[in-house]
Amino acid sequence: MTDPAPVVNGTPQEVAAGVYVVPDGRVPLVPNVGIVLGDDAALVVDTAMGPRNGERIHELARGLAGDRPLYLTITHFHPEHGYGAQAFGDATIVVNRAQVDEFHDKAAAYLEMFRTFGPAVAEQLEGVELVEPDEVYDGDVAGLDLGGRRVELRTWGLAHTRGDQVVWLPDERVLFTGDLVEERCFAIFPYFPPEDVDVDGGRWLAVLERLEALEPAVVVPGHGGVGGVEVVREAREYITQLRDETHRLRAEGVPVDTAVELLDASFRGLHPDWVQPEWIGFGVRHFYAS
Repeated sequence: MTDPAPVVNGTPQEVAAGVYVVPDGRVPLVPNVGIVLGDDAALVVDTAMGPRNGERIHELARGLAGDRPLYLTITHFHPEHGYGAQAFGDATIVVNRAQVDEFHDKAAAYLEMFRTFGPAVAEQLEGVELVEPDEVYDGDVAGLDLGGRRVELRTWGLAHTRGDQVVWLPDERVLFTGDLVEERCFAIFPYFPPEDVDVDGGRWLAVLERLEALEPAVVVPGHGGVGGVEVVREAREYITQLRDETHRLRAEGVPVDTAVELLDASFRGLHPDWVQPEWIGFGVRHFYAS
């Protein structure tokens, strides 16, 4: 059985007053996308992958926002989250400095890599243009005033990627996490030595602790179902256990390939309803090397 094509098929679901999620439908390489309305402007969080998906998200955002100005922000540079940005020519694109630098270093290579993931993925990537942001912020936090609604863009540097960014609505306590958090999906460790090892599981855990401390009422993960703070907690507990079990086996002298085999079987058994178990081994190899 093959995976469905990575196409946005969802429609906006309101998760708080004026805050919408276009759900991923549990389709691989389709992210949850956010649309946040203010009195004066609207914010889109991620675009999905490729120009056609980007056009679909833009259409949905315009349907909700009307003629209000649009902002677009991307949670991190990976293709399924931001490679539809060319459809947002009427939006102001805002991201953090680390993400821009990583985009410059890796975007073209990731585009070519994703094109090898099968005809359905390659089709969505036809005609992709790599789009530069309009505004780049330095530091840990940037604020957006949408008119009657405050939005904070927050980043901590290297974790899942160099420039992971969350979107936090402090008044409504709504959190968009990008791929720092997945729901019923094994954490995605982009650990591809020697070409790309820009992931840090220890820092990732520290970020998740800070996200939990926000006590969000609504958590929109990068992939999977919308929930509450328990979604962050479950993600943290999994990565913690993966780290601890990997370090235990390494200390016992177990070779890395054997550790991958053992822990892959173990975590599949612990989480039989989770998807994308192929990422377990990447996480083991990362923690074995760190």
